Amino acid sequence: MTLLLAGCYSGSRPPRIGTTPPDFSVQDSDRRITLNELHGKVVVLNFWATWCPPCVEEMPSLVQMQQRLKDKGITVLAVSVDVDEDAYHKFLKDYKVNLLTVRDPSHKSSDLYGTFKYPETYIIDRNGTLRRKFIGPVDWTTPEILEYLTKL
Repeated sequence: MTLLLAGCYSGSRPPRIGTTPPDFSVQDSDRRITLNELHGKVVVLNFWATWCPPCVEEMPSLVQMQQRLKDKGITVLAVSVDVDEDAYHKFLKDYKVNLLTVRDPSHKSSDLYGTFKYPETYIIDRNGTLRRKFIGPVDWTTPEILEYLTKL
């Protein structure tokens, strides 16, 4: 019998929780985004890719959560690590992804966070403090998640 433990930490909690997350800027063909521009909002920083089945599974709930909570100062920043720009744009169109999203094919932003398993999502509070890290897909529309985000 094989036991698979996906996304477990070796320590008691992930590094950087309770600290200021690394700032970054990403410029793609559509826009330039700097994380610090979002200071004062709750940021759901999601690293993802079109070729990643769990990312595809998670995306609709991220979009729904953003629609429900955007008036409460909660912003999803979805950073794609796709190299293929056409696949990225097709995905955004096909799945009606109307989030703040940017493509970082060099992985510079995700490397700052030590991301290696997609999707990975970081929750940053209004004061710019890293509060949570999620590895793997999350249903962002559950009452527990919505309540957690609105209380930050």
